[in-house]
Amino acid sequence: PTANVEKAAEDFINSETDEYGIKIYEDTVNFIDGRGEEVHIKKEPKKTIVLFASFIDIWMKQGGELIGMVEASEEYNLPGTENIPTVGKQGSFSLEEIIALEPELVILSANTKSQMELIPALESNNIEVLVMDYKFKEDYFKIAKVFAAVNNKKELFQQEAGRVKEETQAIIDKAPKVDNPKVLIIFATKKSISARTSDTTVGEIFFDLNAINIADSSNDMLSDKNFSMEKILEEDPDFIFVQSMGSDLEAIQERLEMDAESNPAWSSLQAVKNNRYIALAKDLYTYKANDRYAEAYENVAKILYPDQFK
Repeated sequence: PTANVEKAAEDFINSETDEYGIKIYEDTVNFIDGRGEEVHIKKEPKKTIVLFASFIDIWMKQGGELIGMVEASEEYNLPGTENIPTVGKQGSFSLEEIIALEPELVILSANTKSQMELIPALESNNIEVLVMDYKFKEDYFKIAKVFAAVNNKKELFQQEAGRVKEETQAIIDKAPKVDNPKVLIIFATKKSISARTSDTTVGEIFFDLNAINIADSSNDMLSDKNFSMEKILEEDPDFIFVQSMGSDLEAIQERLEMDAESNPAWSSLQAVKNNRYIALAKDLYTYKANDRYAEAYENVAKILYPDQFK
């Protein structure tokens, strides 16, 4: 009988292990976190602090409650967080303020050095840390599933992220496989401009929709060190998109003019001549789209393939 009980337990665990390697037990959720470590996070934490702005929205929509959070830029739309204490800005957190709130769980981003540096101090204060890696849309689905499981609200994942996954996939499946347009995605800040390859959050959207990204084969000729106008002229992309970061729009525009638009050859590019030089909305393409991924994909699909996506 013991063997049967063990087998039943094993079957249960396996049935609850999904494509993201998340195992859901009675009191904990086990998975490989953003550091590549296997962790066992206690379910239903009552006192949680979230230090990465893109995670706040996911945590709340997957049934989580907050006692503290990062001070997010105004461009994030985070209803329901107006009265939640903040513990510093991205990159400069107050460890004292975090510990003073006595959290059970702190959620951090594996891609942010300043957050990773807080981990030893948090752990030595017996505070559990949940570290997630967020670069691509698949990461969003894993994060949402972990959060829903930790909050013991698996049904919320299906309602929210499950729906987003289906809708996004339907758009990807509909994108033409032939005669795909060439694109250049410029990343502009007030300090520099460079091109985004397919191996970026925004680049993945274009890659999934079968666009040909000229930065993928540019051998670093379109990095911020040497943004080569020659390379762009040679490739002459069908579309040029601009992803911007920062609140000083005038300074970003000046940088674009200085490093690209002021070049006499710029106006000869077919994307510029044909009015296909397009600014990408920050809320969907600079910040993570989260449960709006389908919208982010559809907007781009309509621009690239107007006949297929009316």
